[in-house]
Amino acid sequence: MTGPAHDPDAPASRQGRLLVASPTLLDPNFQRSVLIMLEHNDEGALGLVLNRPLEVLVSDALPDPLSDLCGSEDVVFQGGPVQPEAVILLAEFRDPKEAASLIVGDVGVVDPDGDPAALRAAVHMARAFGGYAGWGAGQLESEIAEGAWIDVAPRAEDIFHHEPGALWRIALDRKGGRFRLFARMPADPSLN
Repeated sequence: MTGPAHDPDAPASRQGRLLVASPTLLDPNFQRSVLIMLEHNDEGALGLVLNRPLEVLVSDALPDPLSDLCGSEDVVFQGGPVQPEAVILLAEFRDPKEAASLIVGDVGVVDPDGDPAALRAAVHMARAFGGYAGWGAGQLESEIAEGAWIDVAPRAEDIFHHEPGALWRIALDRKGGRFRLFARMPADPSLN
């Protein structure tokens, strides 16, 4: 696969970073996707796709009190192809000590076994993700070296972006330089 050159300034661990699918990444699970990386170490990596809303209401997919952390009309997002029945909640925390782990700023993973009253008080907003993206040891590093992923500094608002369909373009624009050109490429380059 050919794609954007490897970014020598990117950190070795992508935990807490955005990975943006290169225009050359044609895997339908990840084409034009933006992921927030929850874990990345020698054993592998785990991330969530941020820009794929589903037509499933959180209230239909999650039990109370976890569904109460999201809005009544909020939908579940497709977090990735691995274990689509597993739901991970990310939240912006008023009290970050209540997060199972922090990802970027005050945004972190909700502990599904946390005290419901404490979570309601600690969480400002939340978003639910069905499934996740996972890589074995060395797999993500190989894909990055092949140019499949572009490392982008995250912003907390990326997690809860009000226009998730535009996040791929927005993240590439923010990266700047030649990536702004990638952001304007049509989904099917043969139409160019």
